[in-house]
Amino acid sequence: MTALGAVFRPQLPPERLRTIARVAEETGLEELWLWEDCFLEGGVSAAAAALAWTDRLRVGVGLLPVPLRNVAVTAMEAATLHRLFPGRAVLGVGHGVQDWMGQVGARAESPVTLLREHLTALRALLRGERVSTEGRYVRLDDVALDWPPTVPVEVFAGATGPRTLRLSGEAADGTILTASTPPEGVRQARRLIDEGRATASRGADPHTVVVYLLTATGPGAAARLGAELDAEGRASVPDLGVAGDAEAVAGAVRRLADAGADTVVLQPTADEPDPEGFVRFAAEAVRPLVPRTR
Repeated sequence: MTALGAVFRPQLPPERLRTIARVAEETGLEELWLWEDCFLEGGVSAAAAALAWTDRLRVGVGLLPVPLRNVAVTAMEAATLHRLFPGRAVLGVGHGVQDWMGQVGARAESPVTLLREHLTALRALLRGERVSTEGRYVRLDDVALDWPPTVPVEVFAGATGPRTLRLSGEAADGTILTASTPPEGVRQARRLIDEGRATASRGADPHTVVVYLLTATGPGAAARLGAELDAEGRASVPDLGVAGDAEAVAGAVRRLADAGADTVVLQPTADEPDPEGFVRFAAEAVRPLVPRTR
């Protein structure tokens, strides 16, 4: 199953979210993804609002930076979303952008260790377990949720480097890959994730891979895509991003799906002139051209 989504970029003011979420709902787009970038919108509050404004849409948060969050609070908020909106919330955690973590005094000496401890405790709490642990960063003393999710839920991890990708395979239920990931990068990520799954004897467990795809369409699409790639120093990376009509975008989605992506999330450029139109384009023009099964 290849799911399709779109990103609500936090460069937009929060009050734009309601209209965009409703467009995604009305047009049948499967997923809308939000970011908790410092120092823009809060991920959980924005997700709760988008879920409340819609009835069917799945809403993902990628990512919640774990240095900013006590794991018990993350578990409480995740469980609340899953009980209020069963089957519709998707939460990912990651070690965060280290410069931002430094700005708020939360930078960890070992981000991978922190992420491992957070993932292990978070998944246990969301399973309804009572947890006591004395880790390097995560310390819990006889903690259990009074209102855990009523059904099993997935916890995703954001990952880029080999160590974190293997960790995601070991300790998470899915992995979120950035828009800096071309098809060959997805294949490599899958291999590293599977190594982690094998290490943890989780090879039989499903593991969902979500990939963002930087996308530009409409007038000036190629120029807007090129400018964003240039600004981020990624212009020299082959097969990165797509500009053009629905067929061009669908082709890029299919290539990522063939490489191992289960969900492809179209990420508009920061200067996308019509965010609502972009979501409608994803649902009405691109979705029919992307097979729902691989």
